[in-house]
Formats: sequence, structure tokens, C-alpha cells
Amino acid sequence: MPRDWDRELAALEALVRSYPEPSVNEIKSINGTPWSVLVSTIISLRTKDAVTLKSSINLLSLAGTPQDLMNLGEKKVAGLIYPAGFYNTKAANLIQIAHILIESHQGQVPPDKETLMSLPGVGLKTANLVLGVGFGIPALCVDIHVHRIANRRGWISSDKPDLTEKLLSDILPEKWWIPINRLLVSYGQIICTPVSPYCSTCPVNEDCPKIGVKKFR
Repeated sequence: MPRDWDRELAALEALVRSYPEPSVNEIKSINGTPWSVLVSTIISLRTKDAVTLKSSINLLSLAGTPQDLMNLGEKKVAGLIYPAGFYNTKAANLIQIAHILIESHQGQVPPDKETLMSLPGVGLKTANLVLGVGFGIPALCVDIHVHRIANRRGWISSDKPDLTEKLLSDILPEKWWIPINRLLVSYGQIICTPVSPYCSTCPVNEDCPKIGVKKFR
């Protein structure tokens, strides 16, 4: 029997409606530019959402464009995004990215996956999030939450996020490619947690195979 994606994901959408937006989505609603999404996504790597949001707001208040960021300099950028994880490395990458955008792309973020992935510190996850959230271009961003939940619910079977992205894009209707990350990040942080998920409060618990789950609440 084909999976009813609309029913399953609409139930999750209703559940997370009252939850805080993931930091990158929140930055998009505040600032609204692909540049802001790119900056906040880079800051978000290995960094908690609350820190990502604060660091992104701090930096983007002074660096609304690549040229603004270049003018700040690497040391100032690092100070503005501290205590984000690996803040010195991220500051160096952001300065390099700003330089490349100014020199090669008229100061604009390119709406192209391969070009985005050629930028320092930008991998598949970051590129797809920028395309989806920043530009509204259908792209499937697989982070640790999407990877874990897609496997736990038996949608796919994969041991690597990049493979999860490929397998999931083959079966998930394109209209869900952009919102799936926002839904599963919120759902994965509060309900379908890595350890001992809260299955008793999950609206799609009944048909979940709970693959790999040893204990749940």
C-alpha cells in the first residue's frame, strides 16, 4: 500500500505549529535574503539553535551584504558569532565566501547547488537548505534529525545522510522537499528525540516501526 505522505506529514505539521521555528527558518522570516540564510546555516553547523539564532542576528545586524561582512574583518566576525561552535573557522569561511561572491557573483548568492557546494564550508546539507529556504527552490535538506527519523520510521534504510537525501528524494513528493526539514527538526528536537523518544505523545506513533529504538516514553 502506498504511503500517505500528505496524511503523515500534515499530522506532524499540525503538531509542530506551536513549536519554535528552527533558527535558520527564523532568520529567513526576520531578514528574508538568501545571504542571511547562507550565513545562518554556516553558523548553525554543530551549534545549538538558540546560539545560532543569537549569533546570526548579531552578525547580520552589521553584515547585511557580503561587502558589509568583508568590511568587518575576520576577527570581528568571529567575535560576533561567538560562542557558536568552531567560530574562528566559520569566520574565516564566511570572509572567503563573501570575497568569492563579490568577485565572481556580483555580491549575490548563486541559486545553484554545485556552485554553492564549491564555497568554503558549504556541503550538500547547507546548499540544499539555502536553495530551499533562501530561494524557494525544491531541495531536500537532510540533517541529523531528518536522517534519524526517516530511518526510524522505515521510510528508507541508510547509514549516511547523503544517501538518505538520495533515497528520500526518490520517494518523497517534491512539494514536501522544502518543509520536511523544518518539520522534522522541530519534531526531532521535542518528540522524536535521539534517545528515548516521546512516542506516547506522537500523533503518528501507531504506524511507526520504531526501527533502532530500544526505549521510548
